Amino acid sequence: MAPPPTRSGGVASAAVVMVVLAVAVLAAVLVAGDGGSGEGAAACGRRPVVFAFGDSNTDTGGAAAGMGYYFPLPEGRAFFRRATGRLSDGRLVIDYLCESLNMSYLSPYLEALGSDFTGGANFAISGATTLPANAPFALHVQLQQFLHFKQRSLDLIARGERGPVDADGFRNALYLIDIGQNDLSAAFGSGAPYDDIIHQRIPAVISEIKDAIMTLYYNGAKYFWVHGTGPLGCLPQKLAAPRADDSDLDHSGCLKPLNDASYEFNNQLRAVCDQLSSQLRGATIVCTDVLAIKYELIANHTAYGFEEPLMACCGYGGPPYNYNANVSCLGPGFRVCEDGAKFVSWDGVHYTDAANAVVAAKILSSEFSTPKLPFGYFCKE
Repeated sequence: MAPPPTRSGGVASAAVVMVVLAVAVLAAVLVAGDGGSGEGAAACGRRPVVFAFGDSNTDTGGAAAGMGYYFPLPEGRAFFRRATGRLSDGRLVIDYLCESLNMSYLSPYLEALGSDFTGGANFAISGATTLPANAPFALHVQLQQFLHFKQRSLDLIARGERGPVDADGFRNALYLIDIGQNDLSAAFGSGAPYDDIIHQRIPAVISEIKDAIMTLYYNGAKYFWVHGTGPLGCLPQKLAAPRADDSDLDHSGCLKPLNDASYEFNNQLRAVCDQLSSQLRGATIVCTDVLAIKYELIANHTAYGFEEPLMACCGYGGPPYNYNANVSCLGPGFRVCEDGAKFVSWDGVHYTDAANAVVAAKILSSEFSTPKLPFGYFCKE
């Protein structure tokens, strides 16, 4: 499929603004990094290995490789300047986190060509959910893919051949999980009663994440980094849906019921992380409040140089949300903003490179994590 026409004016200036923002914010974090020790998040005593599981917020090309999807420019225009399979105009949060460790970006597990798995692998797939557990590419399936990857790697090494990651690498790796947004979105899209979502569906999703952590642990993992879901009610995709009135909007213009459910999701997730931290001997499980990070960014967007917190840069329909369920980014007739650095939302669901830079910097600050460990804690021993 040929790339659709885009309005490209101002893209160069957007890239400059985003790079300056990312460098300034991330540099400040890396100096202060880990609670004032001065070591910074990038100070690793051994080669970092990261395995990531999740959905499109973390997918660095898995859906493109596994499903044959093609996401042409303007996807990737602000940083990579080419199609990479990421649903953003540039880097994702996981890319910035890898940069903080001075390691390469994670290759998608399903990418057969040009992949480098010596620093880990990315099993995240756009559209992924936790339930149903055996659906492609649910969290449980991603775990099964990882176990296959691990077994194949160790088999190669046992035969005297070169494997991407050895036993020590798997044992000392960081296992990052960021999933649940699609489950929560689907629950609201199904028209399920709010109480059912809170008391039945969310606990079922959290149970799958708990099982994933335990599966990894009993297969040798001991370092975990778990992200809560973001503020669902602040997505242009949700805000653009027809509603009777604006009584459900909060002072930031976000939908309160959806955000309340997001808060409940994260509270239940944090409780499970606390439980497993006590239960799993020798494991360190860091739970990061991504909702607080993203909501603060939206509520105080001007402080970070953003002009449009709730309108998609790439979409259709114009203000206030520039989102149309029938004409998505890259769809027929879509329009793309000139300067993505002024927008928090890239396509109504995913964030811009500039917004992801701010989110990553706040994650790296450790302020929003429990316990407050630096992102590079796993590779400092």
